[in-house]
Amino acid sequence: MMSKRWTRILIALFILASVGGGAYLFLSMRPILVTVAEPEKDVSIRVFGLGTIEAQIVSKIGFEIGGALTELVVDHGDTVTKGEVLARLHTKEQEAKVARAEAGIIKAQAGIKKAEANVDRARSILALRQETNKRQQTLAKRSIVSEQTAQEAKSEENIAAAEIAVALREVEVNQAQLADANAALAYEKTLLDYHALTAPFEATIIERHKETGSVIKAGDAIYTLMAPETIWALAHIDEGLAAAIEEGQFAEIRLRSLPQSTFKARVSRIGIESDRVNEERRVWVKCEQCPPRIHLGEQTEVFITVAHLDKALLIPETAVSDFNGRDGIVWISIDGRLKRLRLTFGHRTEDARLEVVDGLPTEAQVITTIVPGLKEGRLARIRKGTK
Repeated sequence: MMSKRWTRILIALFILASVGGGAYLFLSMRPILVTVAEPEKDVSIRVFGLGTIEAQIVSKIGFEIGGALTELVVDHGDTVTKGEVLARLHTKEQEAKVARAEAGIIKAQAGIKKAEANVDRARSILALRQETNKRQQTLAKRSIVSEQTAQEAKSEENIAAAEIAVALREVEVNQAQLADANAALAYEKTLLDYHALTAPFEATIIERHKETGSVIKAGDAIYTLMAPETIWALAHIDEGLAAAIEEGQFAEIRLRSLPQSTFKARVSRIGIESDRVNEERRVWVKCEQCPPRIHLGEQTEVFITVAHLDKALLIPETAVSDFNGRDGIVWISIDGRLKRLRLTFGHRTEDARLEVVDGLPTEAQVITTIVPGLKEGRLARIRKGTK
């Protein structure tokens, strides 16, 4: 009885092992269902980067001198034109200095007129002395007057001539004083002009830093200005994707506050220095038509079109193993059987697909989805709806 029982158990185990082995062989050797890549047309290769809205020209401006703020003409959000007055300082003291400098000019002009009058007077005296000397010299020759009298007349003529030279020098001195007074007036007027803060360029006021009545020092920031025409987006691009980026390439910007809209742009500048920690390259793109209201620092998504492929075979990066940035290993179906093959890749799309550029036999098809059971030599059946 015991032997018959053990015989039945052994037979049952043999049958189970045979069924299990057959099932394993059937499951492991039957054709596996796979998905393969199909060639695509008109493929745009875009590089993606996160960034922020910035302005190329942002300036903090203030007075070149210190003083008390008496007026702030504009405020946050206002648009100003070049040369427009933005703020003023207390001017009474400086106006008095300008008036004093103007008085200095009047004084110098009067000095010049006085010196010129002295020149005219000296010339008249010289003419009289010359006539007297001439007469005295004639009389001396006739022995009508003494030699001493003739010599005195000659000396008086020489003294009159010297007085003309002195008078002319006085004119020059007063002219120099007038030039100095003019320079002093120009200086004081310049300082008076410094009491009015004007816009250095057409701008939008980003921030006002001071209030009326504040006493400021030279150089203190009063306003922060932004030049609206210099708005651009600063994008941080993975170094591994940045090699194909060039100035002038087409780009699109999507603002975080306007996710439903995209704005056309062009690459304007590529940073020379990359971020050593994040391994990213800085790229600036300028929108061709910016949104009506811009907020500096707002997060953006930037898509840069670096190439356009008329026809391409694209493989998901997840289907590539041992990828080193240039080539990697994929599963292919060739003559109905699976095989592993190393291919060379080119561009990478924004949805993480790689362009096959070399190494693929004409009759082979690349598997796009890694599924359990892939084994070299196993039969492969292409999923319906794929090539």
